[in-house]
Amino acid sequence: MSRTFKALSLLLTYPNAELKEAGRELASAIAAEGLVPAAERQALARLIEEIATGDLYDLQETYVLLFDRTRSLSLHLFEHVHGESRDRGQAMIDLKSMYEQGGLEIDAAELPDFLPLFLEFLSTLPRSRACELLAQPAHVLSALAERLRKRGSAYEAVFRALVCLSCAQPSSEEIAAVLREPDIEPTDFAALDAAWEDEPVSFGPSAASCKDTLISRVRAARRPASDAPVRGA
Repeated sequence: MSRTFKALSLLLTYPNAELKEAGRELASAIAAEGLVPAAERQALARLIEEIATGDLYDLQETYVLLFDRTRSLSLHLFEHVHGESRDRGQAMIDLKSMYEQGGLEIDAAELPDFLPLFLEFLSTLPRSRACELLAQPAHVLSALAERLRKRGSAYEAVFRALVCLSCAQPSSEEIAAVLREPDIEPTDFAALDAAWEDEPVSFGPSAASCKDTLISRVRAARRPASDAPVRGA
């Protein structure tokens, strides 16, 4: 099991007291494996310090504003790949099947494309296979890192580290395609309402799009930080 992938997964989960206390252990796990370059490790250390020393309620509010209310920063990977298309539902099924074949059972409330869950799965695979799978959404990870950089968010470090781990070099065209998505600030309530406006329910061949819309609204259940694989290190 790669403790680096697991540690990065935990850093992208909703902040709680356990995550705050696990900071030193997470940093040690990342440093011990040496998979993340020094510059990215330093940036991750700043994020870990921010989580460890920050006010919990402030940390939680920041997380919600970034990843829950800002659609362009969604931690659901297929949001950036398939959007509301019909392909998203089948992609969810295929990814869930891959998890099951790898021995990872997920709760019915969890969406397979939730990035922390995807990283948890990668942590169970041989390193070469994990990097191969991580390379597929590398252009999405690069685009999210850029959006977080513009916001001055320390969470940028996690996405930069993931791109390094993927050993992929996404093209500027691929990254630009993701960056062309509307990037609405979470405090722009009118724009948010317009972006998340309910679509009319339809039946027949077009009904699949309704399913995809519902899928995109359901929030993945978060796994507690106490599940950190760094125990016993």
